[in-house]
Parts: sequence; structure tokens; C-alpha cells
Amino acid sequence: MLLEPGRVCIKKFGRDAGSRAVILKVVNDNTVQVSTGTRPKPRNCNVRHLEFLNEKVDPSNKAQVDKVIGVKEQKPRQQPSQKGK
Repeated sequence: MLLEPGRVCIKKFGRDAGSRAVILKVVNDNTVQVSTGTRPKPRNCNVRHLEFLNEKVDPSNKAQVDKVIGVKEQKPRQQPSQKGK
């Protein structure tokens, strides 16, 4: 079945066109919730806007999802030093 959580796909239309995405949740027959590398916050997407790949990951494992969609780990920002106080 192609519409299942964890399925890896490519977005065909929209701001995220060409980026890899992972299906996190199936909302209904036409809509799924996906996470992409350009916008990692989960978003609803029409299934006609996706090209499904023959890959599957565990959607509850955030590290595995981030690796598949290409999200790089961000370094924590350093606090600016307080000079003159």
C-alpha cells in the first residue's frame, strides 16, 4: 500500500517541489501529513502532489526521518558575552 505512514516520497508541486518527504499520518483518502527537508514542520499535502518511492522508514523515529529528508543537525547558538557590566 502506498498511503502508509513512513513512506518516502518526492513533492511534485508547491514551494517544496523536488524535495523528499516522509508521510507521517494519513488524514483521509486524498490528504496526508508530510515532513520535508525545506519545511520540517508537519504539513498537509494532497496525494496527487506526491511521487511515491519504494522506501519506508519508521515515522516515530525522528532521527531516521531527518536523515532521509536531508535535515542537518543545527549547532546550539552561543550566548553573547556581557561586556562592560
